[in-house]
Amino acid sequence: MVRRRSISSSLAIPALFGLLAVIQQAQAAEFLVKSETVPEFKSVFGRVESRDIVPARARIGGTIVSLEVEEGSSVKAGDVIATVVDDKLALQLNALDARITALQAELDNAAKELTRGKRLLTQGVVPKSRVDALQTQFDVITGQVDSTKAERAVLVQQGSEGKVIAPAPGRVLSVPVTKGSVILPGETVARIAGGGYFLRLSLPERHAAEIKQGDAVRVGARGIGADAAASVREGKLIKVYPELEGGRVIADVEVDGLGDFFAGERTLVWIPVDTREVITVPAAALSNRHGVDYVKLQGADGPLDVAVIIGASVTSTEGDRVEVLSGLNDGDKVVTP
Repeated sequence: MVRRRSISSSLAIPALFGLLAVIQQAQAAEFLVKSETVPEFKSVFGRVESRDIVPARARIGGTIVSLEVEEGSSVKAGDVIATVVDDKLALQLNALDARITALQAELDNAAKELTRGKRLLTQGVVPKSRVDALQTQFDVITGQVDSTKAERAVLVQQGSEGKVIAPAPGRVLSVPVTKGSVILPGETVARIAGGGYFLRLSLPERHAAEIKQGDAVRVGARGIGADAAASVREGKLIKVYPELEGGRVIADVEVDGLGDFFAGERTLVWIPVDTREVITVPAAALSNRHGVDYVKLQGADGPLDVAVIIGASVTSTEGDRVEVLSGLNDGDKVVTP
């Protein structure tokens, strides 16, 4: 009984290795090596800038009695940023109110005189010219009352304009005044960055002919350290300025997620400036033994390990690949898992 089990085990082991070989052969695939054109990227620093920088200005002169924002505050269009009060407006309103009261008394008296004059005219006691004079006096005082009320409305409107309103939504960059400051009409109370954010690049003049609007770029994470390349996002070149400044071409890049950046903050941007021919293979086709990288080529007599020198990872049209600098040629067949 024991002998039969040992014989069965000795027969099962070769069968098992044969099955594994068949499975490995079935899982293996061939990758045809061919060169392809990939973009050559240049890393530069991009500066975060807002599309619009809108000043919130005071419409009247006076003293700032309240200040509702500070640097970094987020505002919406129409929010009250500060309140400016001119003490002279209150005094002028009091003077106009007193003038209106006096004119209203004169108007009431003129109305009574006119009514009495018309009654006496019907009785033939006073002449028609006297009634005309009373009517003219009544009309003049009525006009003075209306004019004074219009002046008062102007002062009331000026008082309401003491509220400094945010002209657009965005983030407050600077507040050059403090509570209690005396300002003049038109003076800036706050500077607001709005309209979204973009990256502004400054590239050497030699790259002016290679870049064009619509190119895809890569944008690093916040910060300018070595870990900025750890998280890369895709962006798009939206504008290339036609004028060179100091031997450099200016370009703007649009990318999502810049709302968390500081205005003026720098970050790494990789922009395509040229193309080159490369040979790439899938990362799974590489193996490393004793510090040397190998790929398995399909030869006439079967697979053969060939030493290669690899470069950086490359994003090609067929997915993520590893660049091979030396050891492979176009047309080679690489065995991959």
